[in-house]
Amino acid sequence: MASTKEYLDFVLDQLSNLDEITYRPMMGEYILYYRGKIVGGIYDDRLLIKPVKAAVSYLPNARRELPYPGAKEMLLVEELDDKSFLTKLIDAMYDQLPAPKPKKNS
Repeated sequence: MASTKEYLDFVLDQLSNLDEITYRPMMGEYILYYRGKIVGGIYDDRLLIKPVKAAVSYLPNARRELPYPGAKEMLLVEELDDKSFLTKLIDAMYDQLPAPKPKKNS
């Protein structure tokens, strides 16, 4: 099941206090970026984030779910109504996220 644009718009609105939140559609789902780094994505209308230490400390009881078969587990963010909490969560993750891979020249 692909994610809906409405769910993406809702999540982006909840993260609107952060500068430089962007997304890229990929195979019916959406990859989320914060200041150029992949923070997670929207898969089957679920917000899943990378399980870096900051995210685990903010969401100690979060379920780990697969975004798609064969992928690494990610943390399911169920509390989407607290805009302030989401802003702090994503901001706290930034320094622990891997740097973007350099683009290959073709």
